[in-house]
Amino acid sequence: MSFVLIHGATMGADCWDRLTPLLDGEVLAVDLPGRGTRRDTDVRTVTLDDCGKAVAADIVERDLTDIVLVGHSFGGVTVPRVMALVPERVRRVVLLSAVVPEDGTRVLDQIDPDVRASVEASIAGGVYRVDADAARAMLCNDADEEQSEFILSRVVDDAAALLSETVDLSGYRLPVPRTYVRLSEDHCYPPELQAKSVRRIDADVATLKSGHMAMVTIPDRVATILNA
Repeated sequence: MSFVLIHGATMGADCWDRLTPLLDGEVLAVDLPGRGTRRDTDVRTVTLDDCGKAVAADIVERDLTDIVLVGHSFGGVTVPRVMALVPERVRRVVLLSAVVPEDGTRVLDQIDPDVRASVEASIAGGVYRVDADAARAMLCNDADEEQSEFILSRVVDDAAALLSETVDLSGYRLPVPRTYVRLSEDHCYPPELQAKSVRRIDADVATLKSGHMAMVTIPDRVATILNA
C-alpha cells in the first residue's frame, strides 16, 4: 500500500511533514505547480488540469500502485482529476475536510460566505495571497502556538484561477471506496459545508475533533484512519 497526499490551497507538500512518518507504506506528498519542488512554475498560470497532471506524473514516475489517494481542503477538486488519469493505480480515496463543489461550478461558489469574502479580498494580479492574520483565523483556531508557527510558516501564494475555474468531478464516478473525514472544529471549511461534500460523493464518514489542519494538530488520529 502507498499513500499519495495532495495539499490544499496556499500550502505545499511540507504541510504533511508531521503525518508522513506515521503512515504504514510508501508515501508521496506532492507539490502542486507553483510551490515547493515546482516553484519554478509561475503560480499565475496554474490551472486545475495542471494540478491533476502534476500528481499523476509523480505517481507514474515513482510507479506507485495500490494507492490511498488523500486530498485535503482544496485538494478535493484535484483528487477526481487524478482518479481519471490513473484509475488502475488507486485503491481508496480519503478526503480530509475537502472541498467538493457541485460539478461544473467554481470553488468560490461553495465556500462559507464569510470565508469567501476574505478570499476574494486576498486576490490580486492572478495571485491568491493570505495574510498572517487571516491564515491564523482560518487555519489555527485549535492549534497551540508551536503548531500555529508550523502552519503559518508553510503558507504560500496560490493561483487565483484555481478558485474561479469550473471544476470537473467526473473522476468521482469511478467505483473506488472513499472516506470523508469531517473536522468538527474547522473554521475554514465548516462542518455544514463538509456535509454537503459528503453527499456529493457518497462517502463513508469519519469525524475528528479538529480544526482545518488536522494533519498538524492531531496527525496520529489522521494516520489511524489512513492506515486502516
